[in-house]
Amino acid sequence: MKFEDVEVGDVNEFGSYEMTEDEIVSFAEQYDPQPFHVDPAAAKEYPYGGLIASGWHTCSATMRMLVENQFRDGDNLGSPGVDELRWHQPVRPGDVLSVRVEVTEKRPLESDPERGLVKSRVETSTDDGTLVLSWKSNVFVRRDPDA
Repeated sequence: MKFEDVEVGDVNEFGSYEMTEDEIVSFAEQYDPQPFHVDPAAAKEYPYGGLIASGWHTCSATMRMLVENQFRDGDNLGSPGVDELRWHQPVRPGDVLSVRVEVTEKRPLESDPERGLVKSRVETSTDDGTLVLSWKSNVFVRRDPDA
Protein backbone atom coordinates (compact mmCIF):
# COMPACT_ATOMS: atom_id res chain seq x y z
CA MET A 1 0.00 0.00 0.00
CA LYS A 2 1.79 3.09 -1.21
CA PHE A 3 0.58 6.52 -0.15
CA GLU A 4 0.06 7.63 -3.75
CA ASP A 5 -2.06 4.56 -4.54
CA VAL A 6 -4.57 5.10 -1.72
CA GLU A 7 -7.63 7.33 -1.97
CA VAL A 8 -10.16 8.35 0.67
CA GLY A 9 -13.17 6.07 0.24
CA ASP A 10 -11.17 3.06 -0.98
CA VAL A 11 -12.50 -0.20 0.45
CA ASN A 12 -10.59 -3.46 0.64
CA GLU A 13 -12.13 -6.71 1.90
CA PHE A 14 -10.08 -9.83 2.53
CA GLY A 15 -9.17 -12.70 4.76
CA SER A 16 -10.49 -15.98 5.96
CA TYR A 17 -9.26 -16.91 9.41
CA GLU A 18 -10.88 -19.72 11.40
CA MET A 19 -10.75 -19.43 15.18
CA THR A 20 -10.35 -22.95 16.54
CA GLU A 21 -11.00 -23.99 20.12
CA ASP A 22 -7.40 -25.15 20.54
CA GLU A 23 -6.04 -21.81 19.32
CA ILE A 24 -8.48 -19.81 21.49
CA VAL A 25 -7.44 -21.73 24.60
CA SER A 26 -3.72 -21.66 23.76
CA PHE A 27 -3.71 -17.89 23.15
CA ALA A 28 -5.70 -17.22 26.31
CA GLU A 29 -3.56 -19.48 28.48
CA GLN A 30 -0.57 -17.37 27.52
CA TYR A 31 -2.05 -13.86 27.36
CA ASP A 32 -5.58 -13.63 28.82
CA PRO A 33 -6.24 -16.61 31.12
CA GLN A 34 -9.79 -15.83 32.14
CA PRO A 35 -12.10 -18.87 32.62
CA PHE A 36 -14.38 -18.00 29.68
CA HIS A 37 -11.33 -18.06 27.40
CA VAL A 38 -9.50 -21.16 28.70
CA ASP A 39 -12.05 -23.59 30.19
CA PRO A 40 -15.00 -24.68 28.03
CA ALA A 41 -16.87 -26.16 31.02
CA ALA A 42 -16.39 -23.09 33.24
CA ALA A 43 -17.23 -20.79 30.31
CA LYS A 44 -20.82 -22.13 30.32
CA GLU A 45 -21.34 -20.43 33.70
CA TYR A 46 -20.58 -16.98 32.28
CA PRO A 47 -23.02 -14.74 30.38
CA TYR A 48 -21.49 -15.83 27.06
CA GLY A 49 -22.79 -19.40 27.46
CA GLY A 50 -19.57 -20.99 26.28
CA LEU A 51 -15.97 -20.51 25.30
CA ILE A 52 -15.09 -17.24 23.59
CA ALA A 53 -11.87 -15.85 22.17
CA SER A 54 -10.02 -13.09 23.95
CA GLY A 55 -10.61 -9.76 22.28
CA TRP A 56 -6.84 -9.44 22.06
CA HIS A 57 -6.76 -12.71 20.12
CA THR A 58 -9.33 -11.30 17.70
CA CYS A 59 -7.14 -8.20 17.33
CA SER A 60 -4.13 -10.42 16.63
CA ALA A 61 -5.98 -12.46 13.99
CA THR A 62 -7.13 -9.20 12.37
CA MET A 63 -3.56 -7.89 12.36
CA ARG A 64 -2.39 -11.11 10.73
CA MET A 65 -4.90 -10.67 7.92
CA LEU A 66 -3.91 -7.00 7.53
CA VAL A 67 -0.23 -7.92 7.21
CA GLU A 68 -0.91 -10.73 4.73
CA ASN A 69 -3.27 -8.70 2.55
CA GLN A 70 -2.95 -4.96 3.07
CA PHE A 71 0.68 -4.50 4.15
CA ARG A 72 2.36 -7.29 2.19
CA ASP A 73 4.46 -4.99 -0.02
CA GLY A 74 6.59 -3.57 2.79
CA ASP A 75 5.34 0.00 2.49
CA ASN A 76 3.74 -0.04 5.94
CA LEU A 77 6.07 1.91 8.23
CA GLY A 78 4.39 1.30 11.58
CA SER A 79 1.62 3.02 13.47
CA PRO A 80 1.22 5.68 16.15
CA GLY A 81 -1.75 3.66 17.46
CA VAL A 82 -5.41 2.87 16.97
CA ASP A 83 -8.49 4.73 18.12
CA GLU A 84 -11.91 3.58 19.22
CA LEU A 85 -11.14 -0.13 19.58
CA ARG A 86 -14.41 -2.00 20.14
CA TRP A 87 -15.36 -5.64 20.60
CA HIS A 88 -18.95 -5.82 19.35
CA GLN A 89 -19.71 -9.53 19.74
CA PRO A 90 -17.79 -12.50 21.11
CA VAL A 91 -15.85 -14.73 18.74
CA ARG A 92 -16.46 -18.44 19.22
CA PRO A 93 -14.69 -21.62 18.14
CA GLY A 94 -15.42 -22.27 14.47
CA ASP A 95 -16.05 -18.63 13.58
CA VAL A 96 -14.36 -17.65 10.33
CA LEU A 97 -13.20 -14.03 10.32
CA SER A 98 -12.64 -11.57 7.50
CA VAL A 99 -11.65 -7.91 7.39
CA ARG A 100 -13.01 -4.79 5.73
CA VAL A 101 -10.86 -1.65 5.55
CA GLU A 102 -12.17 1.74 4.43
CA VAL A 103 -9.75 4.63 3.99
CA THR A 104 -11.14 7.70 5.79
CA GLU A 105 -8.26 10.16 5.57
CA LYS A 106 -4.75 10.55 4.23
CA ARG A 107 -2.16 13.25 4.52
CA PRO A 108 1.54 13.66 3.90
CA LEU A 109 3.72 14.16 6.94
CA GLU A 110 5.25 17.61 6.93
CA SER A 111 8.07 16.38 9.17
CA ASP A 112 9.06 13.53 6.83
CA PRO A 113 8.64 13.75 3.04
CA GLU A 114 9.08 9.98 2.71
CA ARG A 115 6.04 9.10 4.87
CA GLY A 116 2.34 9.75 4.84
CA LEU A 117 -0.40 8.96 7.35
CA VAL A 118 -3.38 6.88 6.23
CA LYS A 119 -6.40 6.60 8.52
CA SER A 120 -8.92 3.82 8.02
CA ARG A 121 -11.87 2.14 9.67
CA VAL A 122 -11.07 -1.53 10.19
CA GLU A 123 -13.92 -3.97 10.76
CA THR A 124 -13.68 -7.69 11.44
CA SER A 125 -16.76 -9.85 10.87
CA THR A 126 -17.70 -13.51 11.02
CA ASP A 127 -18.66 -15.42 7.89
CA ASP A 128 -22.35 -14.74 8.63
CA GLY A 129 -21.69 -10.99 8.58
CA THR A 130 -21.69 -10.36 12.33
CA LEU A 131 -19.43 -7.44 13.23
CA VAL A 132 -17.12 -8.58 16.03
CA LEU A 133 -14.34 -5.97 16.11
CA SER A 134 -13.68 -2.45 14.89
CA TRP A 135 -11.03 0.19 15.29
CA LYS A 136 -9.80 3.34 13.62
CA SER A 137 -6.37 2.69 12.22
CA ASN A 138 -3.54 5.18 11.85
CA VAL A 139 -0.73 3.85 9.65
CA PHE A 140 2.46 5.44 8.39
CA VAL A 141 3.09 4.44 4.77
CA ARG A 142 5.95 4.95 2.35
CA ARG A 143 5.54 8.03 0.19
CA ASP A 144 7.29 9.23 -2.95
CA PRO A 145 8.53 12.71 -1.96
CA ASP A 146 8.52 13.74 -5.63
CA ALA A 147 4.89 12.75 -6.28
